Amino acid sequence: MQGYGVILLVAVGYLSLLFAVAYFADKRAEQGRSLLNPYIYTLSIAVFCTSWTFYGSVGQAATTGFSFLPTYLGPTLVFTLWWVLLRKMVRIGKAERITSIADFISSRYGKSTVTSGVVTVIAVVAILPYIALQLKAVYGSFIVMLQGAQHADLQMPLDGLAWIDNALLITLLMAGFAILFGTRHIDASEHHEGMVTAVAFESVVKLVAFLAVGIFVTFGLFNGFGDLFRQAQAVPEIASVLSLDAMGTPFQWITLMLLSMAAIICLPRQFQVMVVENVDERHLKKAVWLFPLYLLAINLFVLPIALTGLLMFPEGGVNPDTFVLAVPLAEGQTILAFLAFVGGLSAATAMIIVETVALSTMICNDLIMPVLLRWRALRLNERGDLTRLLLGIRRGSILVILLMSYIYVRNLGGSYTLVTIGLMSFAAAAQFAPAIVGGLFWKGGTRNGALTGLILGFFLWAYTLLLPSFARSGWLPGEFIEAGPFGIELLKPYALFGLTGLNELTHSLIWSMIGNILGYVVVSAYGRPGPWSVSRRYASSMPLPGRGRVDLARHGDPGRPAGPAGALPGAGPGAAGSVPAGDPQARRAGGQRRCRSGHAGARRTGAGRRDRGASARVMVGSIMKGERVGFDEVMQILDETSHVISYSRQLEQKSQELQDLTAELRAANERLKELDRLKDDFLATVSHELRTPLTAIRSFGELLADNPDTDEEQRARFLDIIVKESERLTRLINQILDLARMEAGRMDWEMSEVEPRAVVMDALAATAGLFDDREVTLEVEVPEGLPLLRVDRDRLMQVIVNLLSNAAKFCQRPEGKVTVQAALADGQVTVSVRDNGPGITAEDHERIFERFQQAGSTLSDKPKGTGLGLPISRQIIESFGGRIWVESTPGAGACFRFALPTQAAEESRESSAAE
Repeated sequence: MQGYGVILLVAVGYLSLLFAVAYFADKRAEQGRSLLNPYIYTLSIAVFCTSWTFYGSVGQAATTGFSFLPTYLGPTLVFTLWWVLLRKMVRIGKAERITSIADFISSRYGKSTVTSGVVTVIAVVAILPYIALQLKAVYGSFIVMLQGAQHADLQMPLDGLAWIDNALLITLLMAGFAILFGTRHIDASEHHEGMVTAVAFESVVKLVAFLAVGIFVTFGLFNGFGDLFRQAQAVPEIASVLSLDAMGTPFQWITLMLLSMAAIICLPRQFQVMVVENVDERHLKKAVWLFPLYLLAINLFVLPIALTGLLMFPEGGVNPDTFVLAVPLAEGQTILAFLAFVGGLSAATAMIIVETVALSTMICNDLIMPVLLRWRALRLNERGDLTRLLLGIRRGSILVILLMSYIYVRNLGGSYTLVTIGLMSFAAAAQFAPAIVGGLFWKGGTRNGALTGLILGFFLWAYTLLLPSFARSGWLPGEFIEAGPFGIELLKPYALFGLTGLNELTHSLIWSMIGNILGYVVVSAYGRPGPWSVSRRYASSMPLPGRGRVDLARHGDPGRPAGPAGALPGAGPGAAGSVPAGDPQARRAGGQRRCRSGHAGARRTGAGRRDRGASARVMVGSIMKGERVGFDEVMQILDETSHVISYSRQLEQKSQELQDLTAELRAANERLKELDRLKDDFLATVSHELRTPLTAIRSFGELLADNPDTDEEQRARFLDIIVKESERLTRLINQILDLARMEAGRMDWEMSEVEPRAVVMDALAATAGLFDDREVTLEVEVPEGLPLLRVDRDRLMQVIVNLLSNAAKFCQRPEGKVTVQAALADGQVTVSVRDNGPGITAEDHERIFERFQQAGSTLSDKPKGTGLGLPISRQIIESFGGRIWVESTPGAGACFRFALPTQAAEESRESSAAE
């Protein structure tokens, strides 16, 4: 017996590892480095081997010997002999951008929403027991690991609150991982590369685990297969298991083979991994021989493990379904038992994830969204992005499916073995086979025929298998099975219309297939198909009168190789912008991800036009020769034309995008040229401005050095000039550095609450000497009580001092006048400095705020300055959330103003932005 925490930790740890594998694969796919290859594709198909294979096949072999083999011979025959059918399905899936088996069937019959809805309902009802089988296996294996081999039993206990909590916990855990694996994003192609890679990884794990147990049993406990079978034959009860009588009748083998052949095609999860997730048709070539080898390998030790369990537990105290776990536990092989537990968990988890993702896609696309889109009150057609809605529906569907499976296994699962539950789902899924095969090879099939067959087959399956299971579990009276409804013996579900002598499964399959096929054929044959009731797209070529079969893909260009059979000209797996058939909301959500093959699609447009012209020429030529051109040919040409129009629009869109991008690049190039010119001007100006003080310092320094006997008065004057030029040089360098830091956003601001009048008065005090020297009259109109400003006080004072200094320099003499004002308006404090100087022309209003630019630079009496004061002032004011500007006309002076938001206004703005 193992600890509860250890078992739960191993389970959660393994599921987390799977998620990491899926996440890594998704990231590689986003980077254009997909991990998908023929081997991963084949291993993903091995999701067919569920807990039924891992546990149930051993249990079946322990009671009926080799009777488990037909379940795997069927898929082997399909892959080795009917691979053409699989290839055609894959090609159609790519050409039509199929997203589910419901989408596939409905597309064959005129893209009927009703058909896809019926298929979805049947699939959900059919697969619920199968998912319940997986949950039952996981619950049971948990009990085996927790309680030990002698208590090993996969039957669900119906009492005990603690177990209910554990079972529900595991169900919710599975739901959470299924949501993470399959519904993290929406992809119009419904490709889940991460999920496929994780499922392939799980296939390796369950194979390794099963082989490890088998090798231990065969070569660790016995001396090979011969020794094991000799000891088994020595026990009469076990020897009877290996007899021909235990294997069942030929009818039972044929039934199991037919069901498994249908299941490998019709189960939603198998269709998902084989058709929807296929990214390269060539992968199928390797799968047709590699997948049968996988089936052979995983079934190699089924019978040895079953015989070993019968030899070790002769009293029958252990459920045969648990032999894979019970044998290692009984032998004290804890690590091997945990490996087997992980293998069984892996088999169940892979099935649950892929099946629920496939079913949730069908429920969303074919049941819920068609209803919501027709509900005008919701106005979904006006919403451009339905991604969140789609993800919510799919995630909710996964949760509901698993909860319903949990309810099923709690109330009905205890009445059946794992194999019985699985075969019940196989029989239901087989009802899709006539519609699929007929849709691929019979053009006479119609939508009404397919619907009739599906409904009749599903009804007979439910009547002969599902309802009796309810009766066995006590949900219906037992007389329903024994005497038939209302005592009518002809309607007994296990002997319908007096057909006896067959087992339950064969009986149900016969009646459901008779009803399905007859309904499909008869209604299709006697019902006249309308022009839109039958899709003609699936034929790889179409017959023209007097010509045999003509492949339109070859008529556009004799030297051009034909496209894949079944694929439409110009359409393929990478068709840009194509939208899944029958998926109306994907046309809205598909915009999430740009199709990475847009350019390839554009190149195919030209080929599509040639194909369209060739098709038209074939049709016109037939008419001119008096040959009859049927509806099929017209529909084929219209279909090709629609694809070409779609690609043409995409090409136009790409061309417009390229034109816009070219314009943007041209503008960016012009901007770079302008910046390069400004850089050169800046360097030239800086060099000039630095050279001037440096030249003066050097010149007067050389004079002092060359003339040591210079008188004291002359020496003092030279030194004074050197000191002033040094200060000017330092000021210029500091201003350049400050401006560079501000523009780069690396300036350190010391923000605080500042009273505007105090700053203005301090600036006036600092420049009072300058105004006195120049005999400039100063007027101050700054009221008290102005609101506080949140600024860097020293930097704000630097701005005001700069404006005052400029005003003093430009004032007329000897009647210079400067007016300083401040006022509050619209939540801003505005400060202005006005002078009566020569003024500034309109074209210079913006230029003076650029580096090293001054008004009147061509005048010989231009005041000295660096030309950096105003650019720095603008950077400071704008950093505080304000603005600075000039108002002036030549001859009327200039007025520089700046406005800053008050602290209260700034706080109000930040509060509104946060809300």
